[in-house]
Order: sequence, then structure tokens, then C-alpha cells
Amino acid sequence: MRRRIAMAVAASTLSLSLAGCGMLSATEDAGEATPTKGNDITVGVLMPEKTNTRYEQFDYPIIKAKIASLTQNKGKTEYANAAADSDTQVTQMERMIDEKVDIILLDAVDAEAIADTVRKAKDAGIPVIAYDRLAQGPIDAYVSFDNELVGEVQGRTLVEALGAADTSDKIVMINGSPTDPNAKQFKDGALSELSGRVTIAASYDTKAWSPEVAESHMAEAIDKIGKSNIAAVYSANDAMAGGIIKALKAAGVSGDDLPPITGQDAELAAVQRIVSGEQFMSVYKPYPQMAEAAAEMAVAKVQGRDIQFDALTRDRVDSPTDKDIPAQLVTVVALQKGNIKSTVVADGIFEVSDICTAKYEAACRAIKLN
Repeated sequence: MRRRIAMAVAASTLSLSLAGCGMLSATEDAGEATPTKGNDITVGVLMPEKTNTRYEQFDYPIIKAKIASLTQNKGKTEYANAAADSDTQVTQMERMIDEKVDIILLDAVDAEAIADTVRKAKDAGIPVIAYDRLAQGPIDAYVSFDNELVGEVQGRTLVEALGAADTSDKIVMINGSPTDPNAKQFKDGALSELSGRVTIAASYDTKAWSPEVAESHMAEAIDKIGKSNIAAVYSANDAMAGGIIKALKAAGVSGDDLPPITGQDAELAAVQRIVSGEQFMSVYKPYPQMAEAAAEMAVAKVQGRDIQFDALTRDRVDSPTDKDIPAQLVTVVALQKGNIKSTVVADGIFEVSDICTAKYEAACRAIKLN
């Protein structure tokens, strides 16, 4: 992906209110022509997998609720999750095309493999908005987080965790799925911060973002490098961080001896690991903001509200097949012990009671979370 807009990055803990920039405040009737469709619309929503709990727990429910609110409860969503199988997702999308949904929000399992099906939707007159991952083919728009910035925040925070880091510090990189275009952007962003500062002693791409595969990669890295020689671990997401920690514990590394480990997605288990000190950080991506923006884009596109749609897609990105795709890129926050309350708790993602269960009660008290 080639970003066409300059985004200021002042520190690793970054947040940006798009509402404050007017991105989410465009009105539906601000001088626009009469909508081409009413509120009785159907939005197809395709999510990629279930290992990462966010898609079923946050993204889809928020999209569904927002579409209902934007259409006076007349709009419907048709939902499918491909469980990390690209062929299944093709079948699911073809079914939605046959059912003549009005628009599709697509979070691709395999960005390249879905391109022909995106073309089928286009030929059928059904717009496709790529959600979270930049699908190939003639998509109409893209909404996601600033993925290179995600990697930059992970890499920068990891370097900061090492203190007086030097090039002799050995880092293990456990990257995401090679079929997910976001994974390459995360890796590129992280390498922009890590390269020249530390030694990447081992690097792996992880099929389907599998925690079990990540655990296997980490066990291999421990055998190759030696458990006492690993200064830190770059994990592209939280689910894999859980597998990485299992491998380290199996090798006899636990407690204060665990190296700093990154993550992404602010899953509940990861937030609890951050509280207890097992995981150093995660990247909190404000899902409500992205999911609501996707719903607004979908409704505006179907209803022909061009001014609102343009206001929601002021960025531009390139995919391997198409250029200058209208987009909205949402920025992110480095989640650590000190800002749990001001991020995932303040945004209503988790209650303090969700995080501070009996197992973590003492650790929560130590950081004044409960």
C-alpha cells in the first residue's frame, strides 16, 4: 500500500480523533442530491477468521448496530465469517452476489485470491468496500488502520523497552500471515524502527496468524539462538503473543525473565498479560471508530450521498491491481500498563472488572487500575 497523505507521528502513544477532523461528522443532507436508495438496504459483511476474537466481538456487532441506526432500523446486514479459509470466503461472497445485496464490506482472508470475486461483484453492480485488509480487484473504497504506523509503534516501543539498545541485542520477529497484505505493512513499519538498532536473529511469517504456529516458530528460535540470548520478541498480534509466551515458559523462561513482547488488537487476554507483566505492550486500534466509519461509508455509497462518502474517504491508497483508491486510515495507540484506563476502559471495550479478575487483582492494584 502506498500512502498518499502525510500523517504526523510525534510519539509512540498516538491517537487521533477523526471526528475532530470532520471525518465522521459529515451530515447526510448537507447539500446533496436526493438519495438513489432509501433505508431499506442490505449490507453484506464478510469477516476473515475467528482466532482473533475482535471480528465477532467488536467489528461486526458495531457495524450492524451503526447500519441500523443510520437507516432507522430498516437496513439489514448479512454476515459470514470464513474461519481463515479463502475458498470458503469466495463461496460466501458469491452467495451474497447471487442474493443481490446492495453493498459488501469485505475483510479478505487472502487479498489476492478474492480479486476475481470482487470483479464479479463489480460486474453485478454491487460496490465492495475493503475493510481492515486491502483486497485486490476493483474495490470502491478502503477503511482500515494506518498499518505501517502499527508496525512503527510496535518497533519503537520495543526499542524503548530495551533501554540502551545496541546492535548486539537479538530480536525474534514473529510476523503475521503471508496472505494478509496488512502483515507486510506491519513488518515494514516495525523494521523501519528496528533495523540498525538491534539484530534480527530470526524472523518468521505465520500461516493464518495461528498461535500454535507462532508457538512452534518461537520454540525453533529458542533452539537456534538460546533462551538467554533473546533480548525481545516482536509479535505482530496478541493471539500469537500468547503462543510465544507458552513456548518461552516451556523453555523455562517466565516471570521477570520474560523478554519484552509486543502485540496488537488489545485482546482481553493480552491486556491481562500486560497488567501482569508477561506481555510488554499491545496496539490498541479503536474498533468502534473504524467499524462505524465503514458502516457510514456503506450507507452513503448505496444511497448515493456522494458528498458524505467523499468526506469519509479523504485518503488515497494503492493496491497491486488498482491505484488511488478512496480510503480512510485510522491511527492507533501503544497500549501499556499506564494507559489501559484511558484507552480500552474509557472507550467501553472492557470494564475494569473484566480485566481485574481474581488472578489479576493484585497486579491491577499495583498499577492503580482497580
